Amino acid sequence: MENTLDLVVVIPAYNEEACIRDVVPMWINGIAEVVPLDRFKLLVINDGSRDQTGAILDELTGSYPNLIAKHQLNGGHGQAIFHGYQMAVQMNPQFVFQTDSDDQFIPGDFKKFWEKRNESDFVLGFREVRNDDPFRLIITRILKYSLLFIYGTYIHDANIPFRLIRTSFLAKLIKALPAKTPFAPNIFLSVLATKAGQPLFNIPVLHKERETGEVSIRHMKLLKVCWQSFLELAQFRLQLNQLVREIKKG
Repeated sequence: MENTLDLVVVIPAYNEEACIRDVVPMWINGIAEVVPLDRFKLLVINDGSRDQTGAILDELTGSYPNLIAKHQLNGGHGQAIFHGYQMAVQMNPQFVFQTDSDDQFIPGDFKKFWEKRNESDFVLGFREVRNDDPFRLIITRILKYSLLFIYGTYIHDANIPFRLIRTSFLAKLIKALPAKTPFAPNIFLSVLATKAGQPLFNIPVLHKERETGEVSIRHMKLLKVCWQSFLELAQFRLQLNQLVREIKKG
């Protein structure tokens, strides 16, 4: 199939009515400074929001031809990302970029990734200064060293929602993921890309404090899902070498 798009931007959204009206044009205008307007789409996955996020997205599609709004039952952030990736691959752009809808990242950092697009199939960012709840920062550090323990792989920010992936490579990575969608598929993708020999570059990006909405996973629930992710990653380790060989061969 011919590439009619250079880029699809995947953005999961959940209960972001306070900022989504600003976030959509911010990203469309920001990406348009790097990629021509007629060569990219913004794909927002509304993950069963209970507020007006879905209605606002539907309204915005009338003003922004680049915007595609997809609505699904609430399945969690990871599932929304995974479904977004699947849809993006079907749209067959040359590249897929993923970020979040909570207005904690800025489009100005995207250019640094786009400039590296021909040097790696998987370009990853990292939050040099992460403005999140202290408990979340501790969990993130635990996860970072869990990856080092389980896989012998050190990744600055394996779960960051700021990454540029060549679509053909993303299709291989999706195929290699566990049959049951992991809680945090971005971590698995980062590990697979690293083990497949892709230079991640680990580009520093600005991370702002959240000014609107609410964090959906807090404290003890966050600890629970961190343990769930650890078990998923440990089990995945048993299949990793074979999967990486298939990615490199395919």
